[in-house]
Amino acid sequence: MKELFNNRLGRVVSHKTTDFIERAVKEPADNEVIIKIVSSAICGSDMHIFSDKHPSVSLPVTIGHEFSGDVVVTGKSVTPPWEGDRVTVEPCITCGVCDACLHGDYGYCEKISFMYRRGNGAMAHYITATEPHIYHLPEHLSYNSGALIEPMSVAVHAVRRADIKLGEKVAVIGAGAIGILITALCRQSGASEILVCDYSASRLAMAEEFGATVTVNLRNGRDFDKAVQEITGGTGMDKSFECVGKESTFIQSMTCLRRNGLATIVGIFEEPNITINAMRFITHEIRVQGSQGYCWDFPISLKISERIDLEKLVTHIFPLEDLQKALETCFDPQAESIKVILKP
Repeated sequence: MKELFNNRLGRVVSHKTTDFIERAVKEPADNEVIIKIVSSAICGSDMHIFSDKHPSVSLPVTIGHEFSGDVVVTGKSVTPPWEGDRVTVEPCITCGVCDACLHGDYGYCEKISFMYRRGNGAMAHYITATEPHIYHLPEHLSYNSGALIEPMSVAVHAVRRADIKLGEKVAVIGAGAIGILITALCRQSGASEILVCDYSASRLAMAEEFGATVTVNLRNGRDFDKAVQEITGGTGMDKSFECVGKESTFIQSMTCLRRNGLATIVGIFEEPNITINAMRFITHEIRVQGSQGYCWDFPISLKISERIDLEKLVTHIFPLEDLQKALETCFDPQAESIKVILKP
């Protein structure tokens, strides 16, 4: 295939070390487009990779899967032509032939993967994507906001799986970008009380802007269990979301629930083996479910972004060449970052 552009890609090569590689961008296949990236956001999974603790990714690997940009070349079968269009991309890869895919439940594909796990990361100048996974950015979204449609879709998927109902009391454990977006979506879904806990005052302040009714700053010694007691009168929350990925927060998401409550686990666990009190499942009939990625959630995210100001989540912007510094900023508690954007 003809080589069209020279691409520069950022990658993690070892524990907390990055570098750049040069790679030719080849002519797209018939159902592909080439996108010139304008904004690329750092995800929590990128941070796990940077620490060499992602359970599904081995180093070295290119990173980045939250992005937006302009289509510059389209394949022969892509209709209508997308050249010049502003887009974002659903970065999952599915087989299309397993039972789940054939039933439209591609989020449960037996071989599901993601573009960055296959060396097609978005910390780059260009990226190639397949037509079914490309979405136009509506006029109300900037490129930065468009890059956040991917994490918004993760939150949409989790909240839809949790089936939040009018008047329910919800706990969100972890006020990173996903936790804040889950908070906003629970408010949109009619939750009457949304308790958010974290160690960062600035993140909790943002959670309040996005709909949290009560926040608990664990760094200041506030008691999460006491807050649950005050909100519910001791019965427990109806639903909870674990957005951190630690044993302690998994247990917290489970023990804060009322009888027959539901915990939705969204965080990535660097240490996947945990110890819990199994009797809690029996005595309280607690339900626990996982939530990964998205399945038909991007169109919903694009529509609901009309009512949620994604631009507020962007706290830092760096040129792509400062990828190392950008990732270090994400780990620096003094930086109080929420969403960090890279600009090629």
